[in-house]
Amino acid sequence: MSRARVVGIVMDGNGRWADLRGLPRTEGHRQGSRALFRAVEAAICHGVEHLFLFAFSTENWRRPAEEVSFLMDLLSKNLSLQRARVLELGVRFHAIGRLTALPAALRESIRRLEAASAGCGVVNVYLAVNYGGRAEIVDAARAACRVGGADALDENSLERHLYAPDAPDLDLLIRTAGERRVSNFMLWQAAYAELVFLPVLWPDFSHVHFDAAMSEFSRRRRRFGALGD
Repeated sequence: MSRARVVGIVMDGNGRWADLRGLPRTEGHRQGSRALFRAVEAAICHGVEHLFLFAFSTENWRRPAEEVSFLMDLLSKNLSLQRARVLELGVRFHAIGRLTALPAALRESIRRLEAASAGCGVVNVYLAVNYGGRAEIVDAARAACRVGGADALDENSLERHLYAPDAPDLDLLIRTAGERRVSNFMLWQAAYAELVFLPVLWPDFSHVHFDAAMSEFSRRRRRFGALGD
């Protein structure tokens, strides 16, 4: 059986979770932040080496200003408050995306946690903030052209300028809340990823759901474009 070493998760369903309970959407995001750590712990149990978590997309700026402001503040506070837990788990933390557009307080929280966890090696966790798969490819292509010129641009030179160039391509992409699309997440790295869609809303995500996704992955036969049955 194959094992997924590189996993991405589109953490979807916070708003619907809150709506179903008659609660503010902000409460859904707050509960969703707790589910994030359950996913990290489950990934560690399964020996995942790289875990990518889609927290805020380049399109999410179109949400109501109050919701966006809450999310930015929630992310900043959690990165600071959960530092001890991150280090205890052995998580090396990274943030990917167009980070310069984020509020200063959030950028500082990211910088501090990345520095504090630099020596950790149990699992690499990448929080995608102000992230878009198309934006990443554009940014990588521009950077590669600045270094070697447009004529030298190829897959290898572009890959060296992705947001997380040292991470392998995704083995498994999980999406919650029953939606069956990738929503502009890890478009380059997910070229041959196995896709698993779960009906659970993100705040209810647990080890059981991660286990189910990994079990489904283990039953897949990956061909990478080769002929097969």
